[in-house]
Amino acid sequence: MTVRDDHALAAELATEAGERLTALRAERGFADPSGLRKEGDTASHLFLMEALSRLRPDDSVLSEEATSEERLDPRRLRAERVWIVDPLDGTREFAEEGREDWAVHVALWERGTLTAGAVALPAQGRTLSTLEPPVPPAPRPDARPRIAVSRTRPPEFVRALAELAGADLVPIGSAGAKISAVLTGQVEAYVHAGGQYEWDSAAPVAVALASGVHASRVDGSPLVYNQPDPSLPDILVSLPGLAPTLLAGIRDLHR
Repeated sequence: MTVRDDHALAAELATEAGERLTALRAERGFADPSGLRKEGDTASHLFLMEALSRLRPDDSVLSEEATSEERLDPRRLRAERVWIVDPLDGTREFAEEGREDWAVHVALWERGTLTAGAVALPAQGRTLSTLEPPVPPAPRPDARPRIAVSRTRPPEFVRALAELAGADLVPIGSAGAKISAVLTGQVEAYVHAGGQYEWDSAAPVAVALASGVHASRVDGSPLVYNQPDPSLPDILVSLPGLAPTLLAGIRDLHR
């Protein structure tokens, strides 16, 4: 087992899970969104769990679709290697015809650090991964920065932050799609507060950090994974040059 093997495996599993989800979407159509979401979540989870148990039998796994008992299994907290996966990030968007802002996340945590990760964006036909980290886009010095936010529940403080920083808000679906938008130049930052879990960000954060992009809590502290409580309620991902401005703005708003 080599480091490159883990990078490649994350990319391959995320991509194949995404291909299976795309095929399911085409086969079932969109007449029953609830059924499509449920079947997609389950099918992708089972595929990833089977593949990881076969290919990395000694590693632990934390999945969004795991049972409460599985998430609380103390063996995960003692493990040196834990795969953190979101089999279908953005179920709402997955079940909406024409939407491309959903993803599959596969990340590897080792001894306190995210060491490999991949975000498949199946409807966009690409996978971003630590195997070949994307090169961050160049800054746009004369343009207003763009901040990705939730389509349905953008935090009020982010609206205030955008006003303070002279930024525009860009609604995008899943967390993986938002962070990927920073890496591909659609936006310069993603700010969120108000509820997430480790599987929502582990894989895209692994790719962002490998690409040299800033990723932290909104107070600037590190994002920490494989915790007993997997909630990770806030996040800031930004091109490096913009991060100090956003962190200063957040501090001002919370005084």
